[in-house]
Amino acid sequence: MPFVQFMHEALYAPGLGYYAAGLAKLATRDTLDHPGSAAGDFVTAPELSPAFGFTLAQQVAQVLKNHPNSDPNPNPNYTPTIIEFGAGSGQLAHDVLTALSNLDCHPTYCILEVSADLRQRQQSRLAQWQSQVKWLDDLPTDFEGVVLANEVLDAMPVHLVGWGADGSVFERGVVWQDDHFAWQDQPASDVVASALRAKMPPLPGYVTEINLAAQAWVGQIANWLKWGAAFLIDYGFTEREYYHPQRSSGTLMCHIQHRSHANPLILPGLQDITAHVDFTAMAHAAHDAGLDVMGYTSQARFLLNAGLLGLLPTLEPHQQRGIDKLISEAEMGELFKVLAIGRGLDFELKGFTQSDRRHQL
Repeated sequence: MPFVQFMHEALYAPGLGYYAAGLAKLATRDTLDHPGSAAGDFVTAPELSPAFGFTLAQQVAQVLKNHPNSDPNPNPNYTPTIIEFGAGSGQLAHDVLTALSNLDCHPTYCILEVSADLRQRQQSRLAQWQSQVKWLDDLPTDFEGVVLANEVLDAMPVHLVGWGADGSVFERGVVWQDDHFAWQDQPASDVVASALRAKMPPLPGYVTEINLAAQAWVGQIANWLKWGAAFLIDYGFTEREYYHPQRSSGTLMCHIQHRSHANPLILPGLQDITAHVDFTAMAHAAHDAGLDVMGYTSQARFLLNAGLLGLLPTLEPHQQRGIDKLISEAEMGELFKVLAIGRGLDFELKGFTQSDRRHQL
């Protein structure tokens, strides 16, 4: 089978896939507070410090409070709304709602989660917000508000492709051989081959990823986002960086028990499989679907623009732990990027007031 199908099954097969089985996938803030704990396979920004969610909430509030409904004749049926995709442990939702409450902003917070196990954890973590939080089984329609997707795009199945010696494009597949999974290449489809050819010239021996699923997902936002902004936060690069000649082995990585490696064919269903995000492709998908590309910058610059430094005096000492990793160029600060897309907004988003990198996309 093509690797893209293998990755989908390894992550999402009902009852067996990594995100569909009841595994302790995420290192939570509680486990991080106990040095030496090996719980979970990886840690996300919301678990490092509440400063991440508190700061993101400043940007969320700017959007929600500038809805046209704030005009002199408001619609009494309008409710400020947030939808988060892949909400993990629920920690980000908790922190965002906490900060918004302090800003006298009380939105409905919707979560669309594919993992039944994680949904249960979210419900427990967000019990105090039960009057505001609800879980969705399907995409919304005619949505107005803010969309949050933190480390969602990197978990979407990718086509693993490469250049043959004759300049042809192959797609890497997976076979069962001698009691283990092994690689087997085959000619790429016209769609996949064209996608790679549009990104770089032939480079025999070069292997990389094409994430058509993520591009389609971003484009589909235009079908239901009628007003508002979507903030896509993930690790990745622009197209020029992603398909650089020196990145000849691509970005595919696996995570298990806080260790990383590059072999997705072992431990299927027990380890996370991810690929970095080509943010140029995501921006093009949004633009082609009729959405505005409203900002693109590093996570560090986004957090600083959105008010991180102003929040520091309000944080308890233990809440400030992890902030250095959020903004350090050697940690998440530069590797993670924030892409904002939307529709109908006529103001500048505060998270991109300085060092907006849209010109690099």
